[in-house]
Amino acid sequence: MQLKKLFFALAILMAAIVAISNFLVQFPVYYLGMENILTYAAFTYPITFLITDLANRKYGKFIARKIVYLGFFTGIILTIFFSTNFDDLISIRIAIGSATAFLVAQLLDVSIFDLLRKKIWFVAPIISSLLGSLVDTFLFFSISFYNTEIPWLSLAIGDFIVKIIISLLMLIPFRVLLKKTIPDDKKLSARLF
Repeated sequence: MQLKKLFFALAILMAAIVAISNFLVQFPVYYLGMENILTYAAFTYPITFLITDLANRKYGKFIARKIVYLGFFTGIILTIFFSTNFDDLISIRIAIGSATAFLVAQLLDVSIFDLLRKKIWFVAPIISSLLGSLVDTFLFFSISFYNTEIPWLSLAIGDFIVKIIISLLMLIPFRVLLKKTIPDDKKLSARLF
């Protein structure tokens, strides 16, 4: 029962982070002239990779993928109701770009993490998060803002730089949460689904 609660908690947290990020990407950072380089979503979205990597490390790629799919579908519903203005083409493109980028990047993250899981503890989460973030950033910004007046390339570069920094910082909670809050019982996780 504890593992099912954790599973759904991770999936709901994933969906919430996606919905919040989809809302925040509409707002440039108006500080030190960074409005053409950065949006606030760059600070929240990398947490999704932490969630996926924690699930993958402890329970394997099968359960990590389930969290991605549950987070994806719940995130779409939240985004449609709270972040999408159907009168605004950019808002619709953001929803489509977010969904596409999220699913492709998170599944890539799960696969890369699984391939590297036997390396030193930090190798799998950092490599999978960085490659997933690169794919996510390119897909999201090109689908959402290509051929608009929005400086999508500079925003994508700024976003990716912040994602690199956040991914490195996420190694700290990854290590702490891995040891402290998630039980390591493969027999229980195998019975989860």
